[in-house]
Amino acid sequence: MEMQNSNPTILNAADLPTRLRPTARKPDHVGIFALPSLSPDFLPEASSDSEDENLLEEPIDEQEIYDIRVVLILDLISDHADLIATISDPEHPISLGELAVVSLPDISIKPTLPNVPDSPLKTVTVLITPTITHCSLATVIGLGVRVRLEQSLPPRFRVDVRIKEGTHSTGDEVNKQLADKERVAAALENGALMGVVAKMIETCR
Repeated sequence: MEMQNSNPTILNAADLPTRLRPTARKPDHVGIFALPSLSPDFLPEASSDSEDENLLEEPIDEQEIYDIRVVLILDLISDHADLIATISDPEHPISLGELAVVSLPDISIKPTLPNVPDSPLKTVTVLITPTITHCSLATVIGLGVRVRLEQSLPPRFRVDVRIKEGTHSTGDEVNKQLADKERVAAALENGALMGVVAKMIETCR
């Protein structure tokens, strides 16, 4: 298959939005880096049940959805926890974040029930910007983002993935496909298509 956009604009990964996030969790090891043995005096106290519940209900924001964040554990760099920024483009071995196909300003989280703003039910909307206006892989990219979010987010989140207005010649048709539950379900049963999606999200950690 001939490559549609052989020379896309690529952003420097170091310039992408990131956030340091402290946590008291202590793993046995950190990627390829082993943590040093620490005296119990330096370890955090065990959390109470109420604290554990608070952690489970921790709010998820737009940065959390996009994220290339570095998790800090006892001031030691742990690992990356990515959602959609590091999904690989199906045509290039480059992430969607670096290609600006997904961008932090194009992610929003709003109450699923507008009349009940305190409800835990939220809708995550991600607007996708294809690298070229006639990209035939726009639907596949949207499906990859949707699959990644639905696999990663708690069930109280509804996922809405769309092509950003004015960025694709057939954006309305692509959006209809991505919003159609039956068509998405059929796509998820297509082995060849899901092989492409699996390849896209295997770069996420």
